[in-house]
Amino acid sequence: MNTTAPKTEALSFKTPRTGGFFSRLPVVHQLRQSMGWQRGMLITGLVITGVFVLTALLAPLIAPYGFAQRKADSLAFGTQQPPSGEHLWGTTVGGYDVFSRVVWGSQTALFVIVIAVVFSIFLGVLLGLVSGYFGGWLDRVLVVLCDAIYAFPSLLLAIVMSIVISGGRSSMWGGILAAAISITVVFIPQYFRVIRAETVRIKAEAYVESARVVGASSSRIMFRHVLRNATRTLPLIFTLNSSEAILTLAGLGFLGFGIEPTAAAEWGFDLNKAVSDVSTGIWWTALFPGVAIVLVVLGITLVGESLNDLADPRLRGRRAVSAASGDVAETSVVPGGTLTAGPGGLDGLETPDPIGDEPGEVRS
Repeated sequence: MNTTAPKTEALSFKTPRTGGFFSRLPVVHQLRQSMGWQRGMLITGLVITGVFVLTALLAPLIAPYGFAQRKADSLAFGTQQPPSGEHLWGTTVGGYDVFSRVVWGSQTALFVIVIAVVFSIFLGVLLGLVSGYFGGWLDRVLVVLCDAIYAFPSLLLAIVMSIVISGGRSSMWGGILAAAISITVVFIPQYFRVIRAETVRIKAEAYVESARVVGASSSRIMFRHVLRNATRTLPLIFTLNSSEAILTLAGLGFLGFGIEPTAAAEWGFDLNKAVSDVSTGIWWTALFPGVAIVLVVLGITLVGESLNDLADPRLRGRRAVSAASGDVAETSVVPGGTLTAGPGGLDGLETPDPIGDEPGEVRS
């Protein structure tokens, strides 16, 4: 009996619809994949982070006063003034406008994040790639060195590096570079470990061996084949380290190793000067810088954790996986036809023959 079916019915899949360039962007792609709580966390984190970045970029337009301005129209602001129409969030013990200091402080934090994370990614990825690919004595030396740096408390190491670089206090760009470089030293071992582990795994893959056989140079293999596949987790580490950079910068400023108040606004320094105000009932000088630190760290952390969950298939919800995989039509498991092939269709393969054959027996 001929059970063949038209070839168009033998195997049928529906290809998922794909969007344009915008839908393939990293964060947009994860946003389309997310469902339920994951989507809510990711959107919340993106909104908070976006507000932080826009505030930092538009600080000269948003802030009513300069970060070191103490008077306007030849009139001093006054110290520890409560929130009012003239000063929305009051003034500090040094006579600075709190709202302006918080807005300008976002710009300082963004500069430190960008410089520190870019430097640490460049050095950490380069060292991890070279160490994992070549191995040998260089690998052992770099591993021991990075483990030794990683064993130190991050804030203590940042304080030591800040003192070495700038003596603990400096101008705006000097303080920003000092804080960024000190944070860079803390972050390099993290990127080094991740890239080295991925490089050791990838260099044993078949396509890397094939590249060696055809005569590709070591630099071409590292940067064209290994690096491209070893850096997939960097966006996750980038977001988490950005929030840690803000905390480290605030810790340096709070302990007195930050930037001079006349050189730039910094949230940790403002919190340090507001400690004595809290006990006297002056709450506004410490509340707003503290809330700014908490919100920015929360927003960046939510983005990082959401991207981490969506990057791991085991942590995605079943609905998210089903929505991302598209619709799959019925698939043929019988040569020459679909599941409906055979005498009597699928029922004919499983039910007893009405003439009296054994159950499940199929007549030819």
